[in-house]
Amino acid sequence: MVLDPGTPACEQGRAVLGASPRGQSAAPRLPERDGSRLYSCPSPPPRPGQGPGGAQRCSRGAAARRLSETGAGMRRSESTCTVNGGGGARGQMRAAASLPHIARPRAEEGGGARRSPCLLVALRPRNVEAERERFFRARFAYDPQFEYAEPVPDAVLDKYRVASDRFVTQVVVQLTDDLLSQAVMMVEDSRPTLAINLSGARQYWLEGMLRHEIGTHYIRGVNNTRQPWHSSEGRKQYCLKPANPTEEGLASLHSVLFRKQPFLWRAALLYYTIHQASRLSFSALFQDLEQYVQDAGVRWEYCVRAKRGQTDTSQPGCFSKDQVYLDGILRILRHRQTINFPLLAALGKVSYEDVNRLKKFGVLERTRIPHFMQDLERYMKQLDHIVTTNRLNEQELEQLLPD
Repeated sequence: MVLDPGTPACEQGRAVLGASPRGQSAAPRLPERDGSRLYSCPSPPPRPGQGPGGAQRCSRGAAARRLSETGAGMRRSESTCTVNGGGGARGQMRAAASLPHIARPRAEEGGGARRSPCLLVALRPRNVEAERERFFRARFAYDPQFEYAEPVPDAVLDKYRVASDRFVTQVVVQLTDDLLSQAVMMVEDSRPTLAINLSGARQYWLEGMLRHEIGTHYIRGVNNTRQPWHSSEGRKQYCLKPANPTEEGLASLHSVLFRKQPFLWRAALLYYTIHQASRLSFSALFQDLEQYVQDAGVRWEYCVRAKRGQTDTSQPGCFSKDQVYLDGILRILRHRQTINFPLLAALGKVSYEDVNRLKKFGVLERTRIPHFMQDLERYMKQLDHIVTTNRLNEQELEQLLPD
């Protein structure tokens, strides 16, 4: 996933595209509520202690050819964990119990055995710190041997074993400084929860993370519970396409939406790293990334992300889920002039390709759209600005993603 958080740290190596310096003027004050209603309609008064508010849930793409020749020290997040939304008195947090809940799907991958609350958490090696120390002691010439607390079903890993090279030629990145910090959102026991590591929560990162996690995943998740396709059976009945890459692409765009320089370097780097991981061992991948990421600790984290699920990382192999961010970004930018974005938010966890077909079946009463979509003209201008900043153009997008 909240994907591209933070502000650039330092500029080394390759020329950068006007990276945002530290100490920029303060970002606009965060809104007091998560979302606004798509259509005005009467609604019952809130229960005591419960205010209005939207909500949302968490965790191949093509970056611009020059896409981020930027040196940036942004921090990362991965959609996965539980949410406390805004509402009530200004500056106060609402209790999680007062938020709309997102029901857990009936059918879960991996059979009837009890799973970890989140796949991406289960894929974090339990011996990652020990193997990190061993890797660095060996001066990067050792391939970690990872262990996992629970076995992940082969059917799940097989789904993400194959990496795409469709947009590799478009990716150029330059990164420096410390990047890795987690913001994770998931649904556990029908309760949305957002966990943030505040040690890395810079101002611009935090605002983008909230738009990513709450303004996209959570709001679309809550809206989805109102739709006739909220269950797996309903999705089959309405012949819905997978929610991704639309879901993560939209959230990733929202992470950088109002930045002066909304570079997409992080999604590009993840895409490239996954492609290389499918061909290289851990140690070879680590060496390959040095041309883009100078900080050894940061490179370690990117390699772990790309190799998660593997035990013996001396073998080529990848966990390709992270390619979905850039894939979704580019598809949405390619079709941004024809997408009905308020409906895309209101209809829930649906692909942009299904919006026009589903709008006559959707339940729009009491659905919400994120506050930053209220001014749709401004929203569309920001998407155009993202395209321009990353040196993309309509012709290039059409060539990459022909109809």
